[in-house]
Amino acid sequence: MRGKSKEIQSTPEGAYRFGEFEVYPSERQLHRQNIEAPLPPKAFDALMILVRKAGQLVRKEELIEALWPETYVTEANLTNIVVILRKVLGHGAIQTASKYGYRFALPVLGEPGVAQTAYAHFVRAKELTNERSIESAVRARDLYWLCLAEDPGFATAWAWLGRCCRFIEKFGCEPSVSLELAKAAFRRALSIDPSLACAHHFYTQLQADCGEAREAMVRLLQRLTQSGEEPEAFAGLVQVLRYCGLPNESVAAHYRAKALDPTIATSVGHSQFLLGEYEAAIENYIRGKGFYLDAAAWAALGNTDRAISLLRERVAAPQLPPLMSGLMRSLLAILEGRGRDAQEAMTKSEVVREPEILFYFARHFSMLGDAAGAIEMLARAQKEGFSALSAIERDPAFSAVRKHPEFERVSSEARSFEGSARRAFEEAGGRRLLRR
Repeated sequence: MRGKSKEIQSTPEGAYRFGEFEVYPSERQLHRQNIEAPLPPKAFDALMILVRKAGQLVRKEELIEALWPETYVTEANLTNIVVILRKVLGHGAIQTASKYGYRFALPVLGEPGVAQTAYAHFVRAKELTNERSIESAVRARDLYWLCLAEDPGFATAWAWLGRCCRFIEKFGCEPSVSLELAKAAFRRALSIDPSLACAHHFYTQLQADCGEAREAMVRLLQRLTQSGEEPEAFAGLVQVLRYCGLPNESVAAHYRAKALDPTIATSVGHSQFLLGEYEAAIENYIRGKGFYLDAAAWAALGNTDRAISLLRERVAAPQLPPLMSGLMRSLLAILEGRGRDAQEAMTKSEVVREPEILFYFARHFSMLGDAAGAIEMLARAQKEGFSALSAIERDPAFSAVRKHPEFERVSSEARSFEGSARRAFEEAGGRRLLRR
């Protein structure tokens, strides 16, 4: 039976805020419009777990272990808890991922210890960051700085600032300054909260493109060993294992991530492309942005007309990032028999801290019969932290490269690079973690 409602006078800085609700962890109270909304202890504990991981899938096993430690209970107990929460919060507040777990779906607008004005800046900055334009990213960066000026210890805001600065560095006009800001922001976030999942995830992408894929791989494997199974960490491994020349392990990491969160997105399509699994690459890539990879896979399957159709439509899109434009235009020109245009598109593209794109350019040069140009691109890609020897040895597009006198030197360096990465992978427990 519900207890008597009472008005609460307290500061929003001590609460998680979402919708009409505020949750005060220290007092173990839920308020709706300043009126207490009592919850049973287990329901309150479950709510705290879900809110702290808002937007992420929380597995049933994790909830059961946290709510009933060292006690056997059936899933019906957990279902009853979720029913209680939905009666109070509304049915749409908690989403169900069938057979997997639950996700808190309401936007969280405040956290304990963070001033309400600072959190408002943070929420708006995240919205702008997700618009993925240079103009919105610059506006977002300014809001993150306002937020952090009020609360320098807000680790999540530092992580998102790093992501924002990385986007500006990658697609904008402030490369060196934004890169250093991104690195510093990620390191600051992890120094405040070493277990912050979003900081690990965002930092992984930066490390991969900066030639630190092996270091990122070891960091993520250590995190999984220490903190337990985390879908975001496995998703990060998909990228860095591919960069390290371990595409089969990359695909295995994808399946581990999907087993924990079937809704999570990974870059596995690129790994499957390297393995020659073009149908699988198309299937997984269609769920993404649809820029280059599926068109390249259709071409590899011999469906040139479909690849050309996709590329023509996409290169005509407004505000296409220059590097992506160069990548797609060069492939389109190759497929249409315009070799000189393809060469020009690639030579005009300034590739900075994008070793995987260097690999695709190498593939294009080889398709044109320019083995020397392809060798140069492959050497650069490897120097900058990306290796894919098995693909180069098997992919028909690289047939010209395999005849070049420098191929043995490049392949020998690749074997050394990939062998070192594999040893680091095994020493960090990667084989055990991916076979669970």
